[in-house]
Amino acid sequence: MTRDFDESRPVAPALIDEMVELASRAPSAGKAQGWHLVVLAGAETARFWEITLPADRRPGFRWQGLVRAPVIALACADPGAYVARYSEPDKVATGWGSGPEAWPAPYWTIDASMAVMTLLLAAEAKGLGALFFAVSTGASELRASLGIPQELELLGALALGWPDPKAPSGAGRSGTRRRRPVDAIVHRGGW
Repeated sequence: MTRDFDESRPVAPALIDEMVELASRAPSAGKAQGWHLVVLAGAETARFWEITLPADRRPGFRWQGLVRAPVIALACADPGAYVARYSEPDKVATGWGSGPEAWPAPYWTIDASMAVMTLLLAAEAKGLGALFFAVSTGASELRASLGIPQELELLGALALGWPDPKAPSGAGRSGTRRRRPVDAIVHRGGW
């Protein structure tokens, strides 16, 4: 994950569209495709940072290069799209069209997450840097400022842009943690 961006190199809207087109092919229950991106580019990203990381808090922020990302995309999941889709004749027998509480798992979140992961991989394949992170401060104000409907789940933010070639390499503190070995993950034949 990239945390230092080259602010002098914008990301062409056509490149964003190409990556979103690829991400739209991610799995989707009933092909409901209930995910959205609110894309802020260039000077528009200031709106995001002014709300989520006000200027008075920035000097102590560890990832100064993150604020230079030329694109911030907010990923949202739409439970209503899934309820509506599963109310249609070919899916109504599931009973999932009665409301989000009828679902065994929140597929809107799962599917949107798969689309975001596909978008992250597409960015990497194009040579871009990317980071998915939580909107942990100011989410309500941000939603209101950008007109994000209340019924959508705001999953998080993606920073996209060209990596800063002068930035030191290396990940954050979590990046130094070892990956779990396969045998700690896979439980063959049962737990």
